[in-house]
Amino acid sequence: MAEFEIRFRDAMRSKVPMLDRIMYYIVKRKGKQMRPMFVFLTAGACNQITDSTYIGASLIELLHTATLVHDDVVDDSLQRRGFFSINALWKNKIAVLVGDYLLSRGLLIAIEKKEFSILEIVSQAVRMMSEGELLQLEKARRLDIDESVYYEVIRQKTASLIASCCAVGACSAGADQDTTAQMFRFGELTGQAFQIKDDLFDYEKNLDTGKPSGIDIKDSKMTLPLIHSLSKASKNDKRHIINLIKNHGDDNRKVAEVIQFVHNSGGIEYAISKMIEFRDQALSQLNGLPEGIYLQSLKNLVSFTTGRKH
Repeated sequence: MAEFEIRFRDAMRSKVPMLDRIMYYIVKRKGKQMRPMFVFLTAGACNQITDSTYIGASLIELLHTATLVHDDVVDDSLQRRGFFSINALWKNKIAVLVGDYLLSRGLLIAIEKKEFSILEIVSQAVRMMSEGELLQLEKARRLDIDESVYYEVIRQKTASLIASCCAVGACSAGADQDTTAQMFRFGELTGQAFQIKDDLFDYEKNLDTGKPSGIDIKDSKMTLPLIHSLSKASKNDKRHIINLIKNHGDDNRKVAEVIQFVHNSGGIEYAISKMIEFRDQALSQLNGLPEGIYLQSLKNLVSFTTGRKH
């Protein structure tokens, strides 16, 4: 990871002074960097970490960073990981162009190094992420997402990138097509468990306020705890809760009522059980890989994604 950080910083450099300042700001506020970890650990578990692995990890992280910059513009979000977002400091037009620059850097790195197999894997992820986001937006307008649609949304929107990390790691280590596909599936299942865990945070008490955030409810996002609770509710209760979400998302008391409804309906317990189910299915995909520190670390990372506190 230390070597990767150096290479990643080099990949982001620009001759345009303002762009270089923004790149420095992005690097400074980086998150957990779980996605590059999935690339490296999968490569190590499948065979060995190579120069291609570093290129693949850089490509994934450039893509991920670009999507975060664009997401902040779409969501009109002024903060990211406790820092001001790019659009908050430099406005939307510059933020969109920065996201475009990051995407182009990733594409160019892969082409310059002739890593076409890795480029194909990551390009598929971009397509799936876009489709997943649009599917969620389409369904959110009518609040008619059922459980099967929810799984399809999170498979494309979130899990596809983690799946690509694992497929890129395997491919960069010289794994055959079957093993690469197996690792893609491992990442996909892990990503779905990861997203359900993310959705559960909306119903947990915030350490600062002592209250659940309810941000997804305020944004009319249908997540698994709510979907399950509505599926068990009477027609009147369902109509009432949907009305609160549609028309009273800016009223904290109404949002708190929705959160209480989900807790009372068993939505939290159900979502946790499905998260564990996805996690266990993911771990079963690792059967057959050689035992060692990379495989064990990969298992530990899966456990972290479902047990994390933030």
